[in-house]
Amino acid sequence: MSQAVIHASDADFDATVLASSEPVLVDFWAPWCGPCRMIAPALDELAGEYAGRAKVVKIDIDQNRATALKYHVRSIPMLLLFKDGQVQATQIGAVGKPVLAQMIDKAL
Repeated sequence: MSQAVIHASDADFDATVLASSEPVLVDFWAPWCGPCRMIAPALDELAGEYAGRAKVVKIDIDQNRATALKYHVRSIPMLLLFKDGQVQATQIGAVGKPVLAQMIDKAL
């Protein structure tokens, strides 16, 4: 797992994501989710490639139910791109690295 990927919780979500001056790609996931594990390497790579320009944050929905409920997470993986504290884009389901990179690029 990449050191560049930030693991957020209900307690620090607002400070880590909503207050960020950079765009933030948030991956709502769970350890038991196969497709979540499938996209994890792409997220690790993106976190490194966009370091200093954008953040990649993972939030475990089993451990952080309040945040998952707040953003109406019904199926995972669900990726939300935040900019200036607002959701700019949503992607549900496992997709390739180019799709995720495009989400970040649009926000930069």
